[in-house]
This record gives sequence, structure tokens and C-alpha cells, in this order.
Amino acid sequence: MAYMTYEHRGARRVGEVQGSALVPLRGLTEVGSATTAEVLAEAERDTGGRVEIDAVRLLPVVPNPSKVFCVGLNYREHVTETKRELPTYPVLFPKFADSLIGAYDDIVLPPESTQVDYEGELAVVIGRTGRRIAEADAAEHVLGYTTANDITMRDFQYKTHQWMQGKAWQASTPLGPALVTPAEVDLSSAGIRTVLNGEKVQESDLSMLIFSIPRLIAEISTFTTLTPGDVILTGTPGGVGYRRDPQLFLRDGDQVSVEIDGVGSVRNLVRGEVIPA
Repeated sequence: MAYMTYEHRGARRVGEVQGSALVPLRGLTEVGSATTAEVLAEAERDTGGRVEIDAVRLLPVVPNPSKVFCVGLNYREHVTETKRELPTYPVLFPKFADSLIGAYDDIVLPPESTQVDYEGELAVVIGRTGRRIAEADAAEHVLGYTTANDITMRDFQYKTHQWMQGKAWQASTPLGPALVTPAEVDLSSAGIRTVLNGEKVQESDLSMLIFSIPRLIAEISTFTTLTPGDVILTGTPGGVGYRRDPQLFLRDGDQVSVEIDGVGSVRNLVRGEVIPA
């Protein structure tokens, strides 16, 4: 099953994906802190409210997560291109709820940064509360998976040894389009790729993660409680623009997409921000 959070005629809803349409779930306005697998499965389907996906505005699949965790350096080829040693513990940093945008929203280039980069990633959405979760039990806490582009302002990221100022930019990170339940995704073989203006710039598969999803859940839940709606971005493959020669950054008018087999694609137009006079 797959679900989307969307707006239609001024109302926010969660819908089950049925072909090219969404069937609203009664009583649900977003995937979030109260959304468990049981809530999604048991919600009444409002078949009379069925609407075509093309007729709605898709929101970040989790619009208001209480916590967004991001993982750096989690594919070997990305570690190699950064000329770093393989990590022995996940490199973690935060984003905030207001960093997220819808799967097809425009990515707006801030005037302060000239090094805006792409990073295609699988995102995990938590569906069950837990602290100090064992790796063997981690799957029980996953609500589903979605796609993200961890847009990064490199010139801000490397101002210090901490990355947050380059990673947590407001309204910068597409997340969606759908929450896909675990039974629908084969993480052992699903491919991930980023395409910029028709050219494939990143490609790998999810089996290449250095730290597996169960390991990430176990490590993160050691220091904080994971709750429904929390999001984990699991890291990006090699091929980021900053490490290319010559470097490749996003520019006004670019079209960039991140595709994950069995999960979905975020597709975004890049445009410059217009600053009022």
C-alpha cells in the first residue's frame, strides 16, 4: 500500500493511492505523530471523495515530523569521493520540519548560496514509538519508506566542522511523493538514482548502505525516543556535484529528480529566489 498527504480544495487529507487516484482516509489530515500502521489500515476509506492525483497539491509525505535525522557518508563511493575514512559510527545531523517541501514543489535557490547541491536519498518513516530498539526489532518500528533530495548549500555546510547550517535550510528538501509500506519495497535490490536535466548524476542501490536501516534505528534510538512520523534520511550515493571536476551545482531552470525503485520519485524545478525590492 502507498499513501499521500495532500491538499485539495482547501482541505488537507491523507489518501490511499489507487492507480492514478487517491481515496481519502476519514479522520486523517496528515501522516504524523498519531499515524501507526494500524491507523492507516483501519481508517475508513471515503470512496466518495476519490480524486485524481494530478488534481491535488502534494505535501511532504510527513509535513510536521517531530524529528528529522539525516545520515552522512553512508555509501562507500560517497565516502571515497570525499577522501574520508569509512565511518565506524553513523554521521548524524538534523533537519527541521520547515526544511521539507512537497515532492513536486520548486526548489528555490537562496541568494546567499552559490553552491546548491543535490543528494538523492531513501527516507524511512517511523510508525511505532521506541527507545533503545534492538536491530532485530527495528523493522517493527518502520511505517514505510519515501524519497528525498537532501538539498545542501555546500558553501554554508563547510563554514564549520558541523554541517547543520548547510543542511537545514528552510523550504529546501523534497520529501515524497508517497509513503510506501515495507511489504512493497525490496531494500536488498532497489536502485536509487538522481537525474539532472536528463543526465544521470548519481546511481547505486540500497544494498550498498554502510549502515543498514535497522542499525540506524538502533543507534538513533539509543540517545532519543523515536516516535511515529519521525523521519530518517539514510544517506546519498557518490556523484554529488561538489565532488565533481568541474563542480556541478543547481542553477535556475534546472530539472532535478530522485528515483527509487518501488518507492517513487521526487521531481523538482529549480528556480532563483526573487527578493522584493
